Amino acid sequence: MTASASASCFRATLISMPWALFNRPSLQLAALKAYVEQEMGAEITTAHPFLHIAAAIGIDVYRRISETSWAGEALFAPLVFPGQRDKARRLFGKSLREGGAGGKSPDYDELVATIAAACRNWVAHQDFSSCRLLGFTVCFGQLLSSLHLARLIREQGCSAPVVLGGSSCSGTVGRALLRHFPQIDYIVDGEGERPLLGLCAFLAGNTQGLPKAIVGRTTVPAVPCHQLENLDLLPIPDFRPYFIEIKTVFPEFPFIPVLSLEFSRGCWWNRCAFCNLNLQWQGYRHKSHQRMAAEVEALTRTHHCLDFFFTDNALPPGEADLFFRREGESGRDRRFFAEIRGIATQEQLEIYRSGGLNAIQVGIEALSNSLLRKMAKGLTVIDNIAIIRDSAAAGINLDGNLILEFPGSTAEEVAETIDNLDVLLPFRPLAKAVFFLGQGSPVCRAPRTFGISALAPEHRYRALLPPEVAQDIGVFIMDYRGGRRRQRQLWRPVADRIATWRAFHHNRKHPDQPALSYRDGGEFLIIRQERTDGPPLHHRLHGRSREIYLYCGRIRTRDQIQERFQPLSTSALDAFLGDLRRKRLLFQDGEQVLTLAIRHPA
Repeated sequence: MTASASASCFRATLISMPWALFNRPSLQLAALKAYVEQEMGAEITTAHPFLHIAAAIGIDVYRRISETSWAGEALFAPLVFPGQRDKARRLFGKSLREGGAGGKSPDYDELVATIAAACRNWVAHQDFSSCRLLGFTVCFGQLLSSLHLARLIREQGCSAPVVLGGSSCSGTVGRALLRHFPQIDYIVDGEGERPLLGLCAFLAGNTQGLPKAIVGRTTVPAVPCHQLENLDLLPIPDFRPYFIEIKTVFPEFPFIPVLSLEFSRGCWWNRCAFCNLNLQWQGYRHKSHQRMAAEVEALTRTHHCLDFFFTDNALPPGEADLFFRREGESGRDRRFFAEIRGIATQEQLEIYRSGGLNAIQVGIEALSNSLLRKMAKGLTVIDNIAIIRDSAAAGINLDGNLILEFPGSTAEEVAETIDNLDVLLPFRPLAKAVFFLGQGSPVCRAPRTFGISALAPEHRYRALLPPEVAQDIGVFIMDYRGGRRRQRQLWRPVADRIATWRAFHHNRKHPDQPALSYRDGGEFLIIRQERTDGPPLHHRLHGRSREIYLYCGRIRTRDQIQERFQPLSTSALDAFLGDLRRKRLLFQDGEQVLTLAIRHPA
């Protein structure tokens, strides 16, 4: 058989398991399918069994579980390790409660039985007779479900080798998986396109040896850099199989799919002390804004979708500016979600909003300057407050986390955090996120610097996996010793303050109106300020007071203010700023100030 003939008949199936969001097709599968078919001419089938499981247990239950990944893994634990059922059942209930899922928890054992039956039924309806490779994309929350289905397919008689890839398979974790699970033959450590193409070519007989980028049972565990240099050369992801599956599984189409996009790979900052999200990438690369715009337009035409989700750790600022400016001129009513760093200016945010970016995730993480330095965020508290305020002013919903119990936090840092939470009361609440030690993060690599010792696999993994497996795999979240009880005590008031903050916004009578806003009368301002314990207050600023307040709508220094509004004595400025600060109408950090009210004429 010639090389071209063997390639033309080579078939592989790529699979995405729960608990991927059911209304979002797998970008990994779509990208890999398009790339391998373009380069090799193979036939790559992609499958989303999570749709069938969502149909079996109900989309509301599926959504609830997918929002708490530990609960999802707990449902598959007894299907992989029957002896873990009791521990996994307890973890399931605890995870749903801690995740804030309201209502009565679904019955664990009934769900496990329903999921097991759905998996068996899915496998029974598949034809793997001509399949020569099975691939699973494994991100957080997808490990045990992938291991279970891979074993079921093997038991059905399919002899095709199985390869796992994704963020949960990188480094030593992937090699440990090979040691413990005979249903796995290969691991892709890192970016998938070139290794998967090489593996397909090897299995098709087009090449003599296994690609060096593939980790097998007998290969030396040294993975060279195999990344693509120019992301613009990638084909447009092929989501078509997902939409075909939807018509079969959900013929009445009860939801509108959201399509994932990838502007960049890696993180251009990549210094945060707690982060281990970029272990699979080497360096940072991004597409051009022209390519991104063409991709979005092609996906819109093909799938009639207007909702998109950028998977990037941080959008490339310059190219993002050009992309959203172009989107704003396109005449399309597309909506986007993206994660950005907290450096965007008012002007940039307005461009983003005009281009359809209506929701963002920003890594706020801390409201203490010394904590931000420990975390290596490269930003200050006033930077964080500015992007929170400016996003609200631009009409963009900002979600962000506040990390609690960061190792080595001091009482002074917690007190500073509480004070600054009061300043943020008018704005969309942050989510509390208790610190976790990510394997491979800077904190994990230098634990003693942060007062950490005695690392071990995170205790929740010990509920999912037998001890010897959990210890060897190591997984991506670690337990540790080092003042954890004191940190819980220190940060409890912050958790309480966040709960009060959320309750304030939940109970507001007019949530569409800013809780702190102003109207400009030309020679005066009227500021409206909602409170937790009474009717709104109104403040009026005249003349120069109005001018200074508007001037400080972006971060200014005291020297800049005095230079702009000469003659202005230091004592008069201090008195004015102090009054605004006490009333929570302005934030001051040393020499820098920022007004907080946003314009709302209506």
